[in-house]
Amino acid sequence: ELRKKFESEIVIIKNTIILAKPQTFMNNSGEAVLKIARFYKIKLDRIWIVYDDIDLQLGTLRIRKKGSSGGHNGVQSIIDKLGSREFQRFRLGVGPVPSEIDPADFVLSNFLKEEQKTADEMISSAALAITSALVEDTDDAEG
Repeated sequence: ELRKKFESEIVIIKNTIILAKPQTFMNNSGEAVLKIARFYKIKLDRIWIVYDDIDLQLGTLRIRKKGSSGGHNGVQSIIDKLGSREFQRFRLGVGPVPSEIDPADFVLSNFLKEEQKTADEMISSAALAITSALVEDTDDAEG
């Protein structure tokens, strides 16, 4: 079963797009990404990571083609396992973390009622950005 093999929830769309949600601890998410990349022979520039970022204001979306982990342990795990920073990142802002709450507890909690609309809009924007990037990427690959 793919879930056990890759330690991830896996969805394959038209034999082209693989959506994976690692079921490892966040700090070990690179293990799942590496297993999937090796099995499907995915080039680094074809790997896209979507993740929450407490350093960005709630509702903010940032896209980068490469870079550091920015202190995000899950991204650092991916960099360490892949041995490269050359993969795309879609950062979804969920911050700031209130000073009285542990960051680990904060990212695992639900959005507050008054935050939900902003979070939903950000997720919709991220889905649109990813879809647009896929279309552009496909056009570039075909061109």
